[in-house]
Amino acid sequence: MPELSDISAALFRATGNRSVPRTTMSLVHLRAGQIVRNTYLTILNTAFLRKAGESQERITAVSSWQDAPYFTDAERAALALVEATLQPAPHGEERVSDELYAEVAKHYDEKALATLTIAIGQINFFIALAVIGKPQPVTSLADQQWD
Repeated sequence: MPELSDISAALFRATGNRSVPRTTMSLVHLRAGQIVRNTYLTILNTAFLRKAGESQERITAVSSWQDAPYFTDAERAALALVEATLQPAPHGEERVSDELYAEVAKHYDEKALATLTIAIGQINFFIALAVIGKPQPVTSLADQQWD
């Protein structure tokens, strides 16, 4: 579908304004891939993080970020936000509580918070394509993007 490249390009333009570090975006996208257990997304975003020079410890620890010493408070807030968005809330609770929103807002200004929100929507778009279409894992896309 040629329209898919237009949609993809628009999403990358919307999230590529550098108000949120690209590394944080890749950490969020990697965590999303782990949550939905999708190999394509986890390999792709691991490749992006490696290309950006991230340590193996940080990449490996994304799945257990809550107690890992490798992440900044801002990264932790972003990881908590993607988890809250993608996972069901406990019965009777909101997915994104006011407390979580306030924590994220402490680390990201209005533009960055909007960008982070769009980035979570962006990965949700790609999750559907990845879990339904089952593309083969690739690392070569990291060579073509996120320079």
